[in-house]
Amino acid sequence: MKQLDRAEISASTLYIVPTPIGNLGDITQRALTVLSSVDLVAAEDTRHTGLLLQHFAINARLFALHDHNEQQKAELLLTKLQEGQSIALVSDAGTPLINDPGYHLVRRCREAGVRVVPLPGACAAIAALSAAGLPSDRFCYEGFLPAKTKGRCDVLRALVQEPRTLIFYESTHRLLDSLQDMVTELGADRYVVLARELTKTWESIYGAPVGELLAWVKEDENRRKGEMVLIVEGHKADEEALPPDALRTLALLQKELPLKRAAALTAEIHGVKKNALYKYALEQQEA
Repeated sequence: MKQLDRAEISASTLYIVPTPIGNLGDITQRALTVLSSVDLVAAEDTRHTGLLLQHFAINARLFALHDHNEQQKAELLLTKLQEGQSIALVSDAGTPLINDPGYHLVRRCREAGVRVVPLPGACAAIAALSAAGLPSDRFCYEGFLPAKTKGRCDVLRALVQEPRTLIFYESTHRLLDSLQDMVTELGADRYVVLARELTKTWESIYGAPVGELLAWVKEDENRRKGEMVLIVEGHKADEEALPPDALRTLALLQKELPLKRAAALTAEIHGVKKNALYKYALEQQEA
């Protein structure tokens, strides 16, 4: 396999460089090569990144690029790239742009035809998913839930029927509230995995029905400290349940047609069992 060396760092190129989420040993050799070779490192927090670079004896020029200045500074960095400089984009931990700054810069580079090179590396969401024991063939990354109860419940309510595994980041001071809202909106039996302090000394990965998980977290204050990822089991559809769309169609057709004919047409339209529709309609009439 061809190795990347200093001579292969390209001019006018933005490199997306993941950094460790805890264990410094998780940084890749390619990431170290890029960081030590580019003209400039755009960092979410220059002090934090400075310590990382110091640990690996890398002397690099740092440029602050964070949520509060990215839209203004993206044009300046784009100009530097167009003038021939190479730039590495890093966040405080993990892969840039995954709930971290960088989107506006990357978007402007793509629009301007500037080359963007992504490096693979650490990402807390993917690390947690890989160890959660929940389906990983299809998943939905949702980032942080809203800070306020109403917004949080609105988001969870909209995801009640989502069949894919859900991934959330959560903070220490909102964990209990978020778990309680999951109990309320998703039901106490929905399975949730709490992955905490991944790759660090106090790493823990614990899964249970969310009602039990909430009680478990409340037992020990230490269980709600640190960086956290919540992996939530997707909705499991009841194979016997009739689709809402089919029930709406049945209700409309019943207004114009005899029940048996309405059930037959609805079954043909939606591919469900006619007898099940007919039985449902009879039960509704009796009720």
